[in-house]
Amino acid sequence: MENQFQLYLQYLQVEKGLAAHSIESYKRDIRRFINYLYAQEVADLDKVVASTVLDYLMHLTEEGLGARSQARALVSIRGLFKFLVAEDMVMRNPCATIEMPRQGRKLPDYLTLEEVESILAQPLANSGDSPRPNKVRDAAMLETLYATGVRVSELCNLRMSDLNLDVGYVVVFGKGSKERVVPLGHMAVERIRTYLRDARDEILKGAHSDVIFVTNRGGPLTRQAFWKNIRNYARASGIKRPISPHKIRHSFATHLLERGADLRAVQSLLGHADISTTQIYT
Repeated sequence: MENQFQLYLQYLQVEKGLAAHSIESYKRDIRRFINYLYAQEVADLDKVVASTVLDYLMHLTEEGLGARSQARALVSIRGLFKFLVAEDMVMRNPCATIEMPRQGRKLPDYLTLEEVESILAQPLANSGDSPRPNKVRDAAMLETLYATGVRVSELCNLRMSDLNLDVGYVVVFGKGSKERVVPLGHMAVERIRTYLRDARDEILKGAHSDVIFVTNRGGPLTRQAFWKNIRNYARASGIKRPISPHKIRHSFATHLLERGADLRAVQSLLGHADISTTQIYT
């Protein structure tokens, strides 16, 4: 089992091109399932049948995991067996006939336009004519996040070579290394221009980097650091409920659709592989 498990992780990394944190999620889910099989004295994945997987989902229920977590676990296990069947390592996929655990369809929480505008204004609020370089960077990042709806990991990994300010677009490399071209909008272009002209070199202090949004060490600002910055700016703007970069992405999609944007166009901008993922905003 262990050898098959490792081969699948290599497949996710090399052939599917998944991001490290996505692979880590699959790894966690499958490791938990394999440990359960060991406890049930099942030492061969070819011996796993549908009832084995159903018993495991029941075990997760008893462990207090909800339908969403069970669905994610089933997706991970199903993917593993699909790979093993394709590689002739097992005879069948025991998950093929198992339906997904039912989950309530929860609409994503999003910010009002006024709340978004208040957060976007915070980095440069009360800064006068000489704002600190990191505040200029944060203003550009927030404006880019809302103008494009990119994922925070995509935002933090944008490179100078991906950027065309004259035309007003950025090339984004999303999940599975899929490439998409996303328009920036006038305000995001201006914020980025100001950052590149007045702040980026001052932050780098002689270091070199192709990453657009940098720290003084030359690397990209991390997702965690940017998330913390957003929380601070939200508090400063008087928003008390939890705020995350993904909530701004939800707001981008919701505001576009409220203004009559085509669902397929929003799907393309968000980088969703399946239209059903985008339909949750409708």
